[in-house]
Amino acid sequence: MKMDGRKMAGIIKERLKGENRSFHFDSKNDVLRIDNTVTGKGLSIEMGRVIANWETAKEKAVDEVVYYAEQALHVMGTEHSLTGREKSIFPVIRSTSFPEEESEGNQFLFDEHTAETRIYYALDLGNTYRLIDKRLLDKEGWDPERVRQVARFNVRSLPTTLKKDTVAGNIFYFLNTNDGYDASRILNESWLREMKQSVKGTMAVALPHQDVIIIADVENDTGYDILAQMAMSFFASGHVPITALSFLYEDGELEPIFILGKNRKRTE
Repeated sequence: MKMDGRKMAGIIKERLKGENRSFHFDSKNDVLRIDNTVTGKGLSIEMGRVIANWETAKEKAVDEVVYYAEQALHVMGTEHSLTGREKSIFPVIRSTSFPEEESEGNQFLFDEHTAETRIYYALDLGNTYRLIDKRLLDKEGWDPERVRQVARFNVRSLPTTLKKDTVAGNIFYFLNTNDGYDASRILNESWLREMKQSVKGTMAVALPHQDVIIIADVENDTGYDILAQMAMSFFASGHVPITALSFLYEDGELEPIFILGKNRKRTE
């Protein structure tokens, strides 16, 4: 069956239809918008990404999108508290194109990270989480710096178990626990320093989507090409894509680089 955006939107709509939900399909941009008619909150799903995953995973791809959408819609209709749940506050990495505020103008708490990424903050709810915003901070009487400190402390407690692969003389490490905070481990500075000490060549990092970090011990130019291909592949298949670019890790800093064939170029 040939799949297009309208057909996929119809499938997802059928799976998600329920009381107090409205749907709008933007055929120009291939985006399905789902709103809670009571709260006025909702989410948008890009059909292009869903179809790309569907072409390889078929129904599993649809099941995953429906699951995440259900969780997100549930969170939007529920009141939450930070107080007493300090151990459930974590940073999350997003692309710089990620919205800075909700549709009604409620600004998320975020910090700049690299030229390609930002740090947002989330309250973990078990199967999902909600981003911390100004309205929640005001309601709780929390200072933003308190959230930052708690989140940074908590991310250091997350496990950093790695899988290892060697390709063309280069070593690639993969962190993929699927706990929602894999990319967040990039903020664990002591772990990055340990990895830097263990690599023999140049340390490069990729953050293609929320649920993976790739660390490369690059020994030759082919290693950069392989990392670029991996990053693009993961970026295209991730539920929450971040960036297809890679980073050099030098002097405790992440510097985005373009990798074109055997040429490497730092971004300005």
